[in-house]
Amino acid sequence: MKQELMERLSAITEEERRILTGDKQVQRELYTSSSEFTVDSAKMMDKGRLIDIRTHTRFIPFPEHRHNYIEIMYMCSGTTTHIINRETRLVLGKGELLFLNQFASHEILEAGKEDICINFFILPQFFDEVLPMIQRENVLSDFVVDTLRKNNNSAGYLHYKVADVLPVQNLVENLIWSLLNQPVNHRQLNQTTMGLLFMLLVNYTDKIEQSNPDQQQSATAMQTLKYIEENYQTATLTELADSLGQSVSNMSKLVKSSTGRTFQELLHEKRLNQTVHLLMKTALPITDIIFRVGYDNTSYFHRMFKDKFGMSPRQYRMSFSDRRDSEE
Repeated sequence: MKQELMERLSAITEEERRILTGDKQVQRELYTSSSEFTVDSAKMMDKGRLIDIRTHTRFIPFPEHRHNYIEIMYMCSGTTTHIINRETRLVLGKGELLFLNQFASHEILEAGKEDICINFFILPQFFDEVLPMIQRENVLSDFVVDTLRKNNNSAGYLHYKVADVLPVQNLVENLIWSLLNQPVNHRQLNQTTMGLLFMLLVNYTDKIEQSNPDQQQSATAMQTLKYIEENYQTATLTELADSLGQSVSNMSKLVKSSTGRTFQELLHEKRLNQTVHLLMKTALPITDIIFRVGYDNTSYFHRMFKDKFGMSPRQYRMSFSDRRDSEE
């Protein structure tokens, strides 16, 4: 990270100055108005903003809390130690990312002067504007986003050990710069940068820390979805199981438990979404599309397509063409 930006981020804040002069208590009123320690986005962000940042408070432990927003933490230098959901202890190293959804409980041990950590505060609706950037037929991207914004009270988090991935580092630095300096087009710039960051991260499922069962399950889901994303034309459960050193029966159970769907359901979803993409974006004959996405039984394909979309592929293409013509 550029020295000028690091100097700005490492400056002692007013809150830290108070702590260094002897007040060793976190002033909860800075973070929340509730009796429970839920850090409130209204306290942390200017009105109307969907994403903002601040440096993590050093020189004092930050007690257990939750957030009413999505949090991303990024280590610019040093390390911080986190306790998540009261049982998982992890160390966030320089260049690593920690994503926490709204239901995760979070405690941070005392950070020193050189431990510079950036807190991103993100309202869930920010991702509604980012998602259109990510290919609609990419179920892996959807899974990553849904892990963060889902509302089923699942205390989810993802720890990405991506210090050695230069494009990720560059995008995070660009995002920090934009949020600090707020150029004229900062809203669009922030959305674009975050979209690119997610598009990159889905390629690095091997960089997710798997030191506990929850993260192992997330990693299994993402490895499965990444495999389908890249091999949907010929993908088989047997090949996936072999690549991950699992038996077919065990792999089937892992996929179901980690994604909530069977391997075949995920594969069909990818193939049908890809079919829609080709129907809308190309003039390929439907028969060619069927074989291109991996089906060799046209009757079976047509039945699957109609079950999902309520019409035939030809009707779908025509309806899309009609909508496009009316908009023009």
